[in-house]
This record gives sequence, C-alpha cells and structure tokens, in this order.
Amino acid sequence: MAGQTLLRIENVHKRFGAVIASAGASIEVREGEIYALLGENGAGKSVLMSILCGVLTADEGRIVCRGVELQPGSPEEAVRRGIGMVHQHFMLVPNLTVAENYVLGQGSPLRVLSHMKAVSARIRELSDKYGLDVRPDALVRNLSVGEQQRVEILKVLYHGIDLLILDEPTAVLTPQETDRLLELLRDLVADGKTVIFISHKLDEVMRVSDRVSVMRDGKVVFTTDTSATNPRELARMMVGRDVLMELPREAARQGEIVLSVRDLACNNELGLPAVRGVSFDVRRNEIVGIAGVSGNGQSELALAMSGLAPATAGSIRLNGEELCGLSPAAINRRSFAHVPEDRHKMGIVLPLPLTENVILQRYNRPPFSARGLLRSRAVEDHTRDLVQRFKVKARDIDVPIQTLSGGNQQKLVVARELARHPDFLLINQLTRGIDIGAMEFVMQEVLKQREAGKAILLISTELEELFAICDRILVIYEGRIIGEMPPDRSRLDEIGLLMAGKEPSARSAGSEPVRVH
Repeated sequence: MAGQTLLRIENVHKRFGAVIASAGASIEVREGEIYALLGENGAGKSVLMSILCGVLTADEGRIVCRGVELQPGSPEEAVRRGIGMVHQHFMLVPNLTVAENYVLGQGSPLRVLSHMKAVSARIRELSDKYGLDVRPDALVRNLSVGEQQRVEILKVLYHGIDLLILDEPTAVLTPQETDRLLELLRDLVADGKTVIFISHKLDEVMRVSDRVSVMRDGKVVFTTDTSATNPRELARMMVGRDVLMELPREAARQGEIVLSVRDLACNNELGLPAVRGVSFDVRRNEIVGIAGVSGNGQSELALAMSGLAPATAGSIRLNGEELCGLSPAAINRRSFAHVPEDRHKMGIVLPLPLTENVILQRYNRPPFSARGLLRSRAVEDHTRDLVQRFKVKARDIDVPIQTLSGGNQQKLVVARELARHPDFLLINQLTRGIDIGAMEFVMQEVLKQREAGKAILLISTELEELFAICDRILVIYEGRIIGEMPPDRSRLDEIGLLMAGKEPSARSAGSEPVRVH
C-alpha cells in the first residue's frame, strides 16, 4: 500500500532556446507505489526525468526527496538519494561480463578486480531474491534482449536504488517477458521499492500502476488513481481529443504479387548468419507483418532488402525485377520506399533542416531539381505540405531536424516515404518512440496506402501495431520464419510462444491453425 510522499518535483521549468521543454511541471510520488507517467512526444516526460536524475539542470523549480532538496545537475546526488533509471536503450558494454558491467566506474581497476568474487555473490543473491535469473559471468553480447533487460534492472538494484525509473521497459519484450516484468515490479514494491513507469502502452499502465499522471506541453494536466480512469480517458488527456482505440479497415482485396523473397540469407555485422533461408510474398492491397523479439534477424532482413547489406544467398524480386546485387541508390530509383528501424542512423541527417531531409533521395530529380539546380520554392512547398498534413510540430521548416522530438522526426520520415508513392513500402518499427495520438495517425496513413493498392511489409516488435493494421503476421526466430498467423488478439499467447521459438501446443477451438514454415 502506498505511503507518505517520497518525491516532489515542484514547478520545474526548462527551456532550450526558444523551445519550452518543461513549463512548470509538478509531480508527487508516494513511497511503495507504481506511478505511471504518460504524455505525447515532446510533452516533457524525458526532460523531467533527466532533471530528476541530475543529467539536466532546471531553469526554475526544485526537487525534494525524503524532505531533502536535491543538488541540481548532479547524477551522483541522485544516486546517493537512491534514485536510478533503466533507459529504453540499454547502457551495457557487450564485450564485458554482467559482473564487469556492474563495477564499471566504481574505483581503481586493482581494487575492483580484487572484489569480483563478492560482486558475483551479491549478483546471485539479488537474482535469486527477485527471480531474475541473471548470471554474473555471462557475456552481455550472448544474452537475449529480455535477459539484458533483467541485467539492467538488477544493476540498478545492485547499486542500492530504491526509487526506480523505467523508460519504455517493455518495448523489446515478448508478451510472456512483459508479464514477468510487470510481476517483478509488483514484487519490488512489496519489497519496499518505488517505481516510476514511463510507457506508451496504456494497457500496461492500467495493469500495473497505482496512480497515473499525464503531461501535455510541458505541464502535468491530469493525475488520478489508475482504478478511477480508463485507456480512452488517458488517451484523450494525452492528445487533447478523442482517439480511435480500434482502427476501422476493410477486408483485404489481395492483388498480384509485388515483392517476392525466396531463400534469402545474409550475415550480421560480425559476419555470422542472421537471416537463414527466408521466403515470403507481399501482394497489392496487403500489409504483411513480421513479429519477433528484437535481434532475431529483422534488422538484417530489412538491410538486405533495401541493398544496405549484401545477401549471401537467395532472391528478392520487385515487380519481377531482381534486386539482389543492386546498390541502395539503384533500389532507391525503383518503386521502393523504406522507413528504417533507426531513423538517426539511416533515416535523417540530424544537422540538416527539414527542407533538405525531405528530399534526401530525390534532391537531383524533378520537381526538386532542374538542369542541375535545386528548385528552392518546390522544396519549401513540399516540406510545408508534409509538415501540415502529418501534423509535425516544428518551429519552422528551416530548423535542423535534430531540434524536433523523436516522434515528430518519425512522422516526417514516414511522410517523406509515403510521398514517394511506391509500389512497395518496407517499414521497420513504424511507431517506435511515438505517442498514441501520432500512432493512430501514422497507422491510418499506412492503411490508406494499402487501400490505394500498395504492398507493405511491416516489421515490428509491437504486437498491438501488427494486430491493428496487418492482414497476416509472420513470426521470425533466429533468422527463420517459423510460423504464420492471422492478426487475432485472442491468440496472443500463441504468437508469444512462436516469438520465443516454441510451437504452441494447443489451439483454441475453431481457430485457424498456425502455419509453420
């Protein structure tokens, strides 16, 4: 049962130039509760948590933990007060063991190495206590994504943290791993810990949290006991309007095959097999989903299809033309668009303005170029049109794209690729890092492409995203397609088992059988 106030963030303001990131945000967290923090991209959640952890310094306001005001801009002070954060992108060194990761920065190498036995014993003790199954001698690079998540959580507990901040903790987990994580959070609270839970997944917030606050435009606009609200109300508070919780769509009218993949194989960046004999087709008026836990070959599959990594075997045909062996530039000239998994590495150039980012693939073609010269008016008009239609929040079209929130960057990448009017669209992690209002919008736009006769392959670790818009779902495990299922939420457990490499042992009566490849 939640007790007295543990943490107060009072009237925090933070500005980055002309951008107001926090506009007097205030929250209160009680001892022994799971407190959920929701909000659209750019609402101020991450900035507020970064200020709490000492990574950023507030322009105004203060933070009080157990009656003591925290020294601003000091991560050491936050740790000393028992505040720790598990980031969405893991902060582990792959080539070190779990135990070695835990002692990084904890003193001189000689002193640290002399205590490694005690460190390993403490890790085993905590692992047994919380049922986390973390092995101190395991190399991080050999661990699954779910195992790395457990390592990160135990690392925070190892350092004596009792106010735990989790940022999108289930983004890369199977349904079964998500269930175990949510159970763990309840166990931690029962053991006297307090949790701040940041998530875009409203069903998880409803399942696990005691209280919930919603941020909008840098302020906290709504706080309530979770038992007194519902997902629809939370979505409305986040975006300031009603949000469609289910997207209407017509039954598929599948046309001819647009993209055909046969026996495709390719390696990862270490030269090891990552995709192992994958075959599938994508037809017009169809969205085919690929589900799987991150790290099972999805990234390499997308890179091989877009020409960014070489295939070692197999065939990729677009409208009957072989793509294997073509350069990325050559594939880009075909009726092929690509929303990449990592927008920062492969989708945008951060220092460049919006105007230049929206024509990255087409700067030397009409209508943006004529006789070797850029047509500035055409570029500006095109950029304004995309910004307006996709509701991209930006001060101006000439600002660097790095000044936009991650969700607005993603919307612009999706807008750019859809504006190319391709026959085939490869989308890897469509809604990664974007809020529920933006999710609704971009998924509707993708459905419009389906209705317009496009063929779409959607790779995602988000099962709700796949259920919402796909016509069928392929499951990938260790580089192989091991099953095909309809987008039926009632069969979530079956898909989860396939994602873990296990064939479902039982099926609901009257349901379509899993097709195992």
